[in-house]
Amino acid sequence: MVRCRLLLLGILVALVAFCFAQPAFGQITQREEVIALRAVRRQLKDPRNRLRNWRKGDPCTSNWTGVVCYFNPNDGYLHVQELRLIRRNLSGNLAPELGRLAHMTILQVDNNNFEGTEIPQSYTNMSNLLKLSLRNCKLQGTVPDFGTIPKLLYLNFRSNALTDLAGSLNPPSNVTIMLEGNPICRRANELNIANSCGNQTDTGESPPRSSNNTCPSAYLCPVSGGYELVPDTPVGCNCSAPVRVGFLLRSPSISDFPPYFDMFRHYITSNLHLDLYQLQISTPFIWEEGPRLRLFLKFHPHYTEDHFNETALQDLVNKIATYSIPGNDTFGPYDLLNFTFRGPYEYYDMIPTSSSMNKGVLAAIVLGSIACGGIIIMAMAFVFYTIRRKKQQDQDREKQTVPKIPMKIDGIKGFSFKELEEAASNFEITSQIGQGGYGKVYKGTLADGSVVAIKRAQRGSLQGQKEFFTEIELLSRLHHRNLVSLIGYCDEQSEQMLVYEFMANGSLHDLLSGNDDAARHGSPLNFVARLRTALGAAKGILYLHTEADPPIIHRDIKANNILLDSKFNAKGYVDPEYFQTHKLTEKSDVYSLGIVFLELLTGMRPIYHGKHIVQEVLVACRAGLMFSTIDRRMGPYPADRVKKFMAMALKCCEEEGKDRPTMLEVVRELENITVTLPQSDTVTPESDTSSSATSGSILSSIYGRDSYTSSNFQGSDLVSGVIPTIRPR
Repeated sequence: MVRCRLLLLGILVALVAFCFAQPAFGQITQREEVIALRAVRRQLKDPRNRLRNWRKGDPCTSNWTGVVCYFNPNDGYLHVQELRLIRRNLSGNLAPELGRLAHMTILQVDNNNFEGTEIPQSYTNMSNLLKLSLRNCKLQGTVPDFGTIPKLLYLNFRSNALTDLAGSLNPPSNVTIMLEGNPICRRANELNIANSCGNQTDTGESPPRSSNNTCPSAYLCPVSGGYELVPDTPVGCNCSAPVRVGFLLRSPSISDFPPYFDMFRHYITSNLHLDLYQLQISTPFIWEEGPRLRLFLKFHPHYTEDHFNETALQDLVNKIATYSIPGNDTFGPYDLLNFTFRGPYEYYDMIPTSSSMNKGVLAAIVLGSIACGGIIIMAMAFVFYTIRRKKQQDQDREKQTVPKIPMKIDGIKGFSFKELEEAASNFEITSQIGQGGYGKVYKGTLADGSVVAIKRAQRGSLQGQKEFFTEIELLSRLHHRNLVSLIGYCDEQSEQMLVYEFMANGSLHDLLSGNDDAARHGSPLNFVARLRTALGAAKGILYLHTEADPPIIHRDIKANNILLDSKFNAKGYVDPEYFQTHKLTEKSDVYSLGIVFLELLTGMRPIYHGKHIVQEVLVACRAGLMFSTIDRRMGPYPADRVKKFMAMALKCCEEEGKDRPTMLEVVRELENITVTLPQSDTVTPESDTSSSATSGSILSSIYGRDSYTSSNFQGSDLVSGVIPTIRPR
């Protein structure tokens, strides 16, 4: 009877949560802003179909091209904060309805074709606007009075056909206004806008710019010195010798670079204290797997010089090579690939002076400057490799004829190669269940019928007998319910294998990604199971840090190395290759485990399409959208415990090791979170568990035990799994 009532109560709570969550699946962007953006779409012509995803869904949750949003907790809506439609080959009209976007801070629609269109007066109603850029859009008519916008910092109307002002243009000193290339600049002195018109003359013409299209054809740069024309310098046509830099964006959050071209130039030049014209970015932009973006940058000296002097060049090299450019949410971290010094720089001795310069950067500079040295090194390496390979082959032949010294370790059995070969069905591909840096893993059945996992070292992982014995001895000392047990080994016929207990439910990674049979047939994805998995993994690592002899830093904690037995108990797997170095600290393991905790909570991968899980979750939490990141397959969950679990996971992922908790503190916090949860296993492979947020069986399996009578879980404390996942910006 009690179970029946709890089941009905659970269904009722889930249904109520489902009903209240339904509006979140619709338009959660403020309705007036949705209407305004749809009006914009109707008035635009898009021959290349760049705005095809503007035809359906919600602007913010459907990630409309160029639209950036933020969540306002005061009114509970998403609002459009930025609209960037740069070089989209758009035409038609600029919609006056854009003026209704009161939360807009950046509007940038450069390099499109709105010929004959005037700037709508309604744009002056965007009271939060910081930047408005309508450069090179063939706009005409009068510039509205933007002086009423209190926060405005940047206006760019260059290269249009604007002829008049609606009001006086007398901005504060911190406001940048650009009107060059408009007929209005013919009246620059009359309208008191000379500063905004740059060097444009009273005839409306600007001095020749230093680009290949505007400089006279007879104006040539010296061919032999590596000099080039520099676009957009303040003094017209100008030649200088650039420094070329190979630049790699390791995990940008963008998938298309051209719309962010100008933003990237501002980002680099502002951090290097250069003017915009001093940086050119060569095409094409090369996307690589990861995704990563390879760029080729050219840095020019100040327009008063035709090349960098040695001091200025040394300063530029130091700033770039020592990673003085700070990280950026849009472009992510970067790697320096190489410097290329040509022309007047060939004889400069450019080595970064900062001690923080890493070996990779130093190698990039040296190899970029002295390519022939690299060829010599490669030739020497080839000779060395050939000699070493012959020596290794001789040693292998010697090993096959020398009998092994038998190992005697309590509790660890020595297997022959034949025994394990038969157990793993001759190591057929059908027996393989995994693969790592150490080697391939096979499922095997021993002669006594016990099922085991056999890890077979690949050729590059083979060690001497003494080292192999030492590792087995260390592994044999590890005895903990949350660590996978070593059963035996094999060391003969130039083969080295380790035999472990078999974990029937695979890895945590399989469970979260749905890659195995258990995950496809109702695996325990509820909150209780995930929390207990986290606690089991933490206890296993704590044992390694504090009770193993000697203490062990795992170095490779990830979802693939947390295995689950037939009852879905978590067991950490200690890969033998990680005994070979002790350079990292316990806090390194805490960080890695924090990443696993975030995977458990969100179902996300650590890095996916260039986005890092920590950054994604932090952005969502700061925007008040923490619950939007929670894995919807988890079903209903207690909000207060999820908050505590999330806070602890993020604390583990602090950038500085000193700010992270110890593993003991992690275990204690997880135990505190679980103290009021059911003590018995509530989910087994046979449980009637569904991932649906409205399933009463989930609620029953988590909270519906007779033995659990705590009143700590109130109806308001439950969060339904139907909360829509809003992709954080």
